[in-house]
Amino acid sequence: MLSVIIITLNEETMIGDCLLSVKFADEIIVVNSGNIDTTNSIAKQCGARIVKSAPGSGYDQYRNDGLKAAKGDWILYVDADERVTPLLKQEIEQIISTDTHSSAYEIPRRNIYLGKEMFFGGWGNDRVIRLFRKDKLLQYKNALHEQPEVEGEIGMLKNSMVHFSHRDLGSMLDKTLLFTGYEVELRLKNNHPKIVSWRITRVMFTEFWQRFIKMQAWRDGVEGIIDGMFQVFNIFIIYARLWEAQNAKR
Repeated sequence: MLSVIIITLNEETMIGDCLLSVKFADEIIVVNSGNIDTTNSIAKQCGARIVKSAPGSGYDQYRNDGLKAAKGDWILYVDADERVTPLLKQEIEQIISTDTHSSAYEIPRRNIYLGKEMFFGGWGNDRVIRLFRKDKLLQYKNALHEQPEVEGEIGMLKNSMVHFSHRDLGSMLDKTLLFTGYEVELRLKNNHPKIVSWRITRVMFTEFWQRFIKMQAWRDGVEGIIDGMFQVFNIFIIYARLWEAQNAKR
């Protein structure tokens, strides 16, 4: 039995197609992390079960809450902006119907950014661990950039899922405010050194070097340049908000 778990926060524009791509599952669980739009009603209409998770508690908690509610022997995590392709569906069904030695599987991911498939700037060779034997997935850890703790071997699937990342600049800015808030909280908890002018300049320069020189973001054209510059901007916002929080704390 396969349980699909989808984490949501106001995903009414994306959840329908996502649910359609995973309708082959025996059970679909939509984790509500604070939806105030029509996400929940769309999910219910598609036969999904809604599980409530405390808003702002962290992505590890959202995934763990879905795991606790799941009844399947196998767990597949899919985000609302991701799609399981027909070829990936066939491969997953083959895996769960055979006696495999692996406890979990990495899935390749094709990333679509502002309508274009991306290959550089950190997007290439993207793989995510999303398919698990339930009894081998111990838990997820880390409120942001959450990672699974798995007992046993991790295999690799051949077919990709499709990830429709940022579709417009407005949603990118909205998510920047959300995710940089998590980043600031984590840095404060870890007693990050005081933010001074040379430190904020250094991290921005380092991010620019990583994205444009090392990862060659410019090779994806205008979309790559936009993404690369936005990543530098994102780092700036994290450290500016951290500076603000440190001063408020004092």
